[in-house]
Amino acid sequence: MNAAHFAPYEALAGKLIGYAIPNSYDGAHDIAHITRVWANARAIAQVEGGDMEILLAATLLHDCISVEKDSPDRARASSLAAQKARDYLAPLAWDVAKVDAVCHAIEAHSFSANIQPMTLEARILQDADRLDAIGLIGVARCFYVAGRMGSALYDPGDPRAARRRLDDRAFALDHFETKLLTLSAGFQTREGQRIAAQRHDQLLGFRDAFLDQIAG
Repeated sequence: MNAAHFAPYEALAGKLIGYAIPNSYDGAHDIAHITRVWANARAIAQVEGGDMEILLAATLLHDCISVEKDSPDRARASSLAAQKARDYLAPLAWDVAKVDAVCHAIEAHSFSANIQPMTLEARILQDADRLDAIGLIGVARCFYVAGRMGSALYDPGDPRAARRRLDDRAFALDHFETKLLTLSAGFQTREGQRIAAQRHDQLLGFRDAFLDQIAG
């Protein structure tokens, strides 16, 4: 992992990057994901403002505890990561308020946790992370995770779930309706909302083209 990806904060990144990825086998939550979230966070912060050191630390550590999507502890993942992040931030000798701000952003970023972000940095991180779940990157991650979980691509008998309940643990395509296509409505910042609207349209375009192709 290269701290140069996080310029001009390479020194801070160098101190924390080793803790960023606890599960090297999860390609949906790898260093590429971290760098994309950081790029999203920077893009939003350029418009909205925010403390970039808090944002970088929160970005690097937001997945520092690995909990699989199908684990009963999934909703606690961000809280567990926030607790562990305090240990990793201790050597920086930051004041308590700054550490608290990082940990709150980590805890509030998760969709599963359903925690309201109370600071600008927490709102930015939540938006930045969710931007990586929609658009074409979101499509790729959706099918990658489905493969890891042993899900099928879609239900060949009823791909649109017209006569059955949606089941995104069984069928990857169902995840578009159960989660991905709902995300754009919940973005916290004006700039995040703008980018999310574009990526939402990409999701819709992919889904519709996919359904057309499997229909022959």
